[in-house]
Amino acid sequence: MATPGGRRGAVPRLSWAQVCARRLRRQGLAAPWPGAAPEDVAAGLGAVHAQVMAAAEVSIGMRLEGGGREAVRDALWRGRRLVKTRGPRGTVHLLAAADLPVWTGAMGAVPAAGGQSAALLTPAQTDAVVAAIAAALDAAGGDEPAGLTEDELSAEVVRRTGPWAGEPALAAFQGAWPRWMAARQVAAYAGAMCFGPNRGRKVTYISPRRWLPGFRPAAAAGALRAVLERYLDAYGPATPAHFARWLGAPPRWAGALFESLGDALQPVEVEGEPAWVVAGDAGAPPEPPRGVRLLPYFDAYAVGCFPRERLFPGAAATRALARGQAGNYPVLLIDGVVAGVWHQRRAGRAIEVTVEPFDRLSAARRRALDEQVQRLGRLLEGEPRLTVGPVTAGAHA
Repeated sequence: MATPGGRRGAVPRLSWAQVCARRLRRQGLAAPWPGAAPEDVAAGLGAVHAQVMAAAEVSIGMRLEGGGREAVRDALWRGRRLVKTRGPRGTVHLLAAADLPVWTGAMGAVPAAGGQSAALLTPAQTDAVVAAIAAALDAAGGDEPAGLTEDELSAEVVRRTGPWAGEPALAAFQGAWPRWMAARQVAAYAGAMCFGPNRGRKVTYISPRRWLPGFRPAAAAGALRAVLERYLDAYGPATPAHFARWLGAPPRWAGALFESLGDALQPVEVEGEPAWVVAGDAGAPPEPPRGVRLLPYFDAYAVGCFPRERLFPGAAATRALARGQAGNYPVLLIDGVVAGVWHQRRAGRAIEVTVEPFDRLSAARRRALDEQVQRLGRLLEGEPRLTVGPVTAGAHA
C-alpha cells in the first residue's frame, strides 16, 4: 500500500474494534479525562459543535470528571478560555481559545472555505466586507471590548462599504438577509469576528483581537499541519476524504495536504482498507471497546468518525442519519458503535428521556444506560426519568 508520500512497505493492521477503542479513549468517552477543563475537551476534539448550545454543554460535560453547564459557560464568557466561532464545515463551534490562532491560520488557506460568499459577492466585495467587519468590531466598546448585534453590525458594514452590502440576497427562514452576511464565514476564518455574549436574546459579534488580547492568526503551513494532526489524533485512523468531509474542504485538496506531509504521516490498514495516522501513533488500547454512552446532537464522535457504514451499521444507517448526515439525532453508543437514538423533553426540573435501542439491551447494558441517564440529569441540573421505547421526534434541522 502506498503512503501519501509514495513509500511502500509493511503497515500496521488494526481491526474496527481496535479503532473504536482508540477513538473512545482519545475522545474522553472510555472514561472522562482526569483533571480536564472545558477548554481541554474542546482542544482534544478539535472543536465542539455549538449550533445547539445545550448539546455542546452536554458533549463537553460528558467528558469531564465534574462540572456541567456552568463550567462551560464560565470558560466561554468569563474566563474566555473557550471561544465561539465558525468551525469545521462553517458551522458554529466552541474552540479552545488558545487554538484560535491555529484554526484561523489554517482555514484562511483552505480553498472554498468562504461558503456562500463566492456566489453572492465578488472577491473585492468580500474583502471590503471583511475589512468593514474588522474595523467596526475593533472600534466597538471604546476602552472595553463590546459586541455588536446583527442589526448594529449590519448598519456599520453598509456605512463602511455601500448600499449594495445591505441588499436582501441571502435566503433566510423568513425573507432574506443582507448581502454582506454571505461573508461572515470568511470573516470568522480570517479572525475578524467571533461570537460575543448575548445581549438579552440577541446574538452579538465581537473582535477576537480585543476579546482575546494577543490573538493573531498563525502562519498557514504550520497551522494546516497542526489541524490535520489534531484530527488524526482524535478521529484517526482516517483518509484524506474523511478529513475533507469533517473540515468542509475539497477532497482533492485534502489529498494533496496528506501528500505534502510525507513521512510525518504513517499508513495503517483498517480491516484491509488504507488509512493514516500521525507517524509513530499507530497503537490501540489492548482492551476491546466497552461502554454505553448517550451522545447529544452533533457530538464530535458521531460527526467526525468514519467510515459511516461501520459507525452506523444496520438500522442505524437509516434511523440515526439524516440523508447520510450525522449529528441530527442524539445517539445511543454501545462499545463505540451507534446502537440507538434518544430524545429528551424538559418540563421544569423534570427531564423525560426516551431511548430507542436497535437491539434488545442486556441487563448489564440497561444498568449502564440508567447510569448515563442519571449523569445526563446531573449535567442538565434536572430530575431525569428513563423510558425505553420508540423515539418519535424527527431529525434536527
